[in-house]
Amino acid sequence: MFKMLPVSGPMNKPALIKKALILEWILIAYNAAEGMASILFGWLAGSIALVGFGLDSVIEVSAAGILVWRLSHHGTEEEENEKEKKALYFVGITFFLLAAYILYESGSKLLQHEMPERTIAGIIISILSLIIMPFLGLKKRDLAKKMGSRALEADAVETLVCAYLSFTLLLGLGLNALFGWWWADPVAALAMVYFIIREGWEAVEEARE
Repeated sequence: MFKMLPVSGPMNKPALIKKALILEWILIAYNAAEGMASILFGWLAGSIALVGFGLDSVIEVSAAGILVWRLSHHGTEEEENEKEKKALYFVGITFFLLAAYILYESGSKLLQHEMPERTIAGIIISILSLIIMPFLGLKKRDLAKKMGSRALEADAVETLVCAYLSFTLLLGLGLNALFGWWWADPVAALAMVYFIIREGWEAVEEARE
């Protein structure tokens, strides 16, 4: 899943790089604001889940920062390949951090039978993420295909994973309110862990080749 496709058609690489950088900076700005808001409102409401959602934003900002570094530095073909591998490796590591976060957060909820916190701030933040993150993730994936950048592709996948986590947050709130299924959110998030670890492992192994 999410393998690079052959690049076809004419390309203006500097223009593609500029577009990718704009997307990464938008993501960094949004996730920084989302992270601070989630942690602040989560702390005020006593919502561990919302605070955790803010910490997830920190991981996403880290991955985007790595891509900004990669896209901003150019050189010979050999130097470009080396930078691409380094960026891919560190993005791969952020997948493992994301998986660890989900395992801890979801595991804690299941063990403690923690009900989803119904905060207005949490609902607004998750809805905004569901609108913004898929758009950014799909745009980055399209640019990654055109540029032939595996690092940007992996970063796009991580952005889409974060969009899925926003969906599980809303899903958990909805199913708990309708049916009392407090466990829906953590179970849906845990279902992604295998895929996240696999994607991270593939990125790290590819970077080492």
